[in-house]
Amino acid sequence: MHDEVVCHLVRADGQEDICFALWNPSKGEGRYSALIEKVLLPGEGDRILHGNVSFTPQFFERALAEAATHGMGLAMLHSHPLGRGWQDMSQPDVLAESRNAGAVYGATDLPFLGLTLACKDHAWSARIWQRAAPRVYDPAWCESIRVIGDQLRLHFAPHLLPPPQVSPKQRRTVSAWGEAKQADIARLRIGVIGAGSTGGFIAEGLARTGVKDILVMDPDKVAEHNLDRLVYAVPEDVGHSKVDVLAKRLLTVATAEQFNVTPVQAAVYEKNAYRLALDCDILFSCVDRPWGRHVLNHIAYAHLIPVVDGGILVRTNRSNRLVGADWTAQTVGVGRACLQCLGQYTSALVQIEREGMLDDPKYIEGLADDHPLKARQNVFGFSMACASLQLLQMLNLVVAPLDLADSGVQRYHFVDSTMEPKKQWHCLDNCFMPDLIAKGDRSPFVMTRE
Repeated sequence: MHDEVVCHLVRADGQEDICFALWNPSKGEGRYSALIEKVLLPGEGDRILHGNVSFTPQFFERALAEAATHGMGLAMLHSHPLGRGWQDMSQPDVLAESRNAGAVYGATDLPFLGLTLACKDHAWSARIWQRAAPRVYDPAWCESIRVIGDQLRLHFAPHLLPPPQVSPKQRRTVSAWGEAKQADIARLRIGVIGAGSTGGFIAEGLARTGVKDILVMDPDKVAEHNLDRLVYAVPEDVGHSKVDVLAKRLLTVATAEQFNVTPVQAAVYEKNAYRLALDCDILFSCVDRPWGRHVLNHIAYAHLIPVVDGGILVRTNRSNRLVGADWTAQTVGVGRACLQCLGQYTSALVQIEREGMLDDPKYIEGLADDHPLKARQNVFGFSMACASLQLLQMLNLVVAPLDLADSGVQRYHFVDSTMEPKKQWHCLDNCFMPDLIAKGDRSPFVMTRE
């Protein structure tokens, strides 16, 4: 859709142009997002080009009717031919959007969304028109616009999220990809779902890389048998919340100024934790149970938040000798295969977990010895290697070196020391995840615990 809109709005004759789009709301705990699902390009006689551009009443009314019919919000997108970077609004822009904000709200019960494309570098800026008083609507500028695809393209409002100063601690990091990409990475809000061995490595890697805002989520406490693989825990931490211990560690190693870490002692399928996850720009899946993966899979498509997933499978024979150890990393979201189609979980196991069976020791004991839920997966060296692959997947997604952003599915086999060729997977024909793209809060599925 981004490419389609750019092709329409960036004109060879240097004039402005315009179109509309439909969007769905995605409400997190502290962030409100508008997810654009469909573009409405103008037809013959729908707009008037005169250097600037104006739309006709028939175009606006048709777009508004379609938004109301589908229960979606309405957005107006227009171009600034000479613009570069974040764009303010001209007086004609303000009039065009403010005069129609009331009609849009009345017809859709959602605010009017305005977006501006800077034609010189294809940067977006956006605002939502909020009702301030009867017949009075004021623009609330969006902090960021995210274009989701093979690459995560980011556009930030400099007056709301200014690029951070590069710390001397980050000199070597910044030298790899430059200050512009470092500014994108630093301003991301990243969630690490699962604070076990892999999640601990990833969270520390993010903090050392310069990410300013990290959420860590896990319902469990540090146990003695965790100490062989939790890089952030020591014996004195046994009995304390994993996320609190990890957060304390991150505060000591973070390289960003004004670093913030949010510990959440909960599972992602709990309602409040789920909404906190929706406040993030990228999520790392470091969970080993099917329900959590199912929730993150849904978020990646319905809420347009890329999820970087990883998994480890260790196999031994009857003599307790290692015969196989494999780990995998993949990013899921728009244009990529989902976690269920990749075989990372099954819907049957999700329902079994919902019913509480995975917390029943008798049920677990009855599973076959080689069942994934009984596999001895958490070994320090294996977790460190898997975490590295996941972190590199995220960096490829944001940095996109040489415009190559899709790492594909990466699988490493420890026993014979081989990496499978990178594969590009797509969802199976009967998968419903692609149908949920950008549905946001309008998704018909209940993900959280009732």
